[in-house]
Amino acid sequence: MRRLIFPLALGLAGCAVLVALGLWQLRRLDWKEAELARIEAAIAAVPVALPEGEGDEYLAVEATGRLVPPLVRIVHSGSEELIVAAFETDGRRVMVDLGLSPYGAPPDLPEGEVRIDGNLERPAGTEVPEVDAVNARTGRTLTGLAQALDAEPVLLVARNIDPALPGTAPLPVTTEGIPNNHLGYAIQWFGLALVWAGMSVYLALRSARKDS
Repeated sequence: MRRLIFPLALGLAGCAVLVALGLWQLRRLDWKEAELARIEAAIAAVPVALPEGEGDEYLAVEATGRLVPPLVRIVHSGSEELIVAAFETDGRRVMVDLGLSPYGAPPDLPEGEVRIDGNLERPAGTEVPEVDAVNARTGRTLTGLAQALDAEPVLLVARNIDPALPGTAPLPVTTEGIPNNHLGYAIQWFGLALVWAGMSVYLALRSARKDS
C-alpha cells in the first residue's frame, strides 16, 4: 500500500496543476474574445473628428486636410508596398497610412484637400524608417514614422479616401492580425493532464503488482 502513496500523490498533484493551467487558458480565452469584440465595435463605430492628443487606439475618426511629401514606403509583399504620408489638418501635422501601392510605383499625392476616414493605430517599436525609400516591415512604428515625417505620433489608417488615390488601395484596420490561441493552449493542457493521469495509473498498477 505504501508503494501506491507516491504515484497517487504525484498523479493527483500533476493533474491538478495541468487542469488549473487549462482552466486559466479558458479564462484568458473569455477575456480575449471580449477584447476582440470591443476592438471590432470601436473599428465599426461612426467616425468622429480627430481628437486632441494621440486618441484611443482603434478610434474611428474622419478628417479633411492635405497630404504632404515625403512618403514612407514599407514592404508588404513582393508586389506591393505600404504607403504612409504626413497629413496636415486643422493646424496639425499627423500621419496617414494610405494603403497598398504596386511595388516600386508610389502614388502621386493630390494637390488639393482630401477627406479620410479610418481608425487610429499605434504600431509598436522604435525603428526609424527612411523617407522616399523602401523599408522593411519593422519600419512601421508609431514613434519611428513620426520622427521620419516630422509629425505628431498620431497614425490614421485609412478606410476611405475621397477623392481616391489612383493605384492605391486602403488597407483598413481589422482584428485579423491579433492572435487568439488560448483555446488551443487549453486543449494542450487538458491533453497533458489526461496523459499524466494515464501514466500515474500505470505507475500505481505497476507498484501494486510488486506488492502482491
